[in-house]
Amino acid sequence: MLFDLRARGRRRTIQVIYLGLAILMGGGLVLFGIGGATSGGLLDAFRSDGSSSTSEVFKKQLSRAEQGVKLHPRSADAWTALARVRYQQATTGYDESTGQFSDKGQEAMRAADGAWQKALTLTDKPDPNVAATMVQLYAPSALNQPAKAVRAFEIQLDATEAPTWQLYAKWAQLAYLAKQERKAELAGQKAVRKAPKDQKAQAKQAVDAAKAQAQQQAQQQSGAAAPAG
Repeated sequence: MLFDLRARGRRRTIQVIYLGLAILMGGGLVLFGIGGATSGGLLDAFRSDGSSSTSEVFKKQLSRAEQGVKLHPRSADAWTALARVRYQQATTGYDESTGQFSDKGQEAMRAADGAWQKALTLTDKPDPNVAATMVQLYAPSALNQPAKAVRAFEIQLDATEAPTWQLYAKWAQLAYLAKQERKAELAGQKAVRKAPKDQKAQAKQAVDAAKAQAQQQAQQQSGAAAPAG
């Protein structure tokens, strides 16, 4: 095992590592969209001129986006805009108390996925800002499609002028979840190399924790899939 939690002091150490990873990777990604050249997190979905006008503003945005793909079905920009608005629609159906999306939220997420995948077939230069939002769409708490999350994150990463070690660590985390082991290892190595000298240990811990998390998830999925005997 990567971590022996029975050893004295290690349980607390691993808890600290996981907490730090969650704050570093999850908070920045879900709330704001990590990466200096990108934007688009859950908070963006609810920003508007005021609570009383949010619903009307959103309806207009969705109507314009849907009309856009009807008028320009071969436009990557039109499908990209629809993907983002559909994802924003999905977030309105998210219940923080349960950590689950409503049925309408799930439907909107699937529609966002369809629009984004269509956009990818129509351009060689997808919008990195919306790609950051799509990483959230494919997260375990949403559609749980890690391979698509990796692809979206790579679009975001490629558009970042000076990627930090945290971005490479996030790339490793997503690749591990997608079972893309070779890519994950290379991303993890880049994270450690990129980190300043006084942060290399932290970077290594983040990558190790990401790998352990992916292994744990795989074991859970394997156990859930195993027939009762």
